[in-house]
Amino acid sequence: MRKGLLVVLSLFILLTSCKKSDTVIQDNTIPIAGLLSLTGNWSSLGVNSQEAMTLAVADVNAFLLQVGSPIRFTAIFYDTKLDTALAQAALKDANSKNIHYVVGPQSSAEVSAIKNSAETNKMLVVSQGSTASSLAIAGDGIFRFCPGDSVEGNALAQTIVESGRTHLITLARDDAGNKGLQQRIGNSFSAFGGTIEAMTPYATSVTDFTELLATLKIKLQNQITAYGADKCGVYLASFDECIDLFKQALPDPVFSSVRWYGGDGVVLSSALIADVDASSFAIATDFMAPNFGLPLQPHPSLSTIASTIKGKTGIDPDAYAFAAYDAVWVLAKTALSFKSSTPDFVTLKDVFRAEAGSYFGITGPVQLNTAGDRSTGSFDYWGIAREGGVANWKFVGKSQ
Repeated sequence: MRKGLLVVLSLFILLTSCKKSDTVIQDNTIPIAGLLSLTGNWSSLGVNSQEAMTLAVADVNAFLLQVGSPIRFTAIFYDTKLDTALAQAALKDANSKNIHYVVGPQSSAEVSAIKNSAETNKMLVVSQGSTASSLAIAGDGIFRFCPGDSVEGNALAQTIVESGRTHLITLARDDAGNKGLQQRIGNSFSAFGGTIEAMTPYATSVTDFTELLATLKIKLQNQITAYGADKCGVYLASFDECIDLFKQALPDPVFSSVRWYGGDGVVLSSALIADVDASSFAIATDFMAPNFGLPLQPHPSLSTIASTIKGKTGIDPDAYAFAAYDAVWVLAKTALSFKSSTPDFVTLKDVFRAEAGSYFGITGPVQLNTAGDRSTGSFDYWGIAREGGVANWKFVGKSQ
């Protein structure tokens, strides 16, 4: 048992010691489903979330053994590839296995796709990556442990304005999360005095960006002529398809004459830095993207958990992955509050909210708003640099 976890675990002692004699849960095992992108877009977060959940389940079970509780937890994983149909199929299978607790899906499009089914089947869903404000609905069973698009958009827009940019062209993948980010960055940038030109979101299936880039080039040339390249920028809300877009933009110096910014769906992507051409474009444009930041005062177990996850995946985990770790703990605390494996759903949601509000995890205090979403958060900014011929993500700043 890691000593740093004792702060979190001490909150658990009274709960488990009071309930262990009267908790009646089938087979003494409570399953938690992980709906994660393990081999598709944004798989860097998916594989790290899988290891974070695995580690959290092991830590919870070790503590339950220590206090003499017969209850155990287990994790069952589904690879959704950020595909809404796969997410729906995964939730259906989890429901058939009588699973009431879900971590994920990562994307807002997937959360939107499973929302009604999860509600109907009284399944509690905790997403570590969904940000779309369209899913911020009070009273539902969808909770999100990362800040929403309004928080992220406002933070990045302020940073872009403070860098001297006054004109921004925005692009987005046609899904709920990325469109939400495009809209929020636009609203905030305008509120800070900048001007926005928002392009129509591109289809999720696009791999050839020739037409989009041709339109973008005309818009960029007009803005550069009118205001100067140092006053202009491009914001792209995407997943790993940005690799194809960057590769196709690389040969044309017009695109690299202004600075580019991204959303949370691509930050720390291992696929992006592995592609020589795409990473070269990111470096040439001083590309920067925000990532949900950890507290300035780190949790005592942060370094141990981070090194354990990276040892399994080879990828540095970020706050979104740590949010999956925290989600398992809050779900476990919630489940152990009930004598039955099928508690009343309204009560279940109320207890989860209360447990989240009293929890201080790897990502800090989990403060939820009325819609059940994390209400506050700072952001770390990451760019790409090449050292010794190898491209890597580099920390370049933090939101105020």
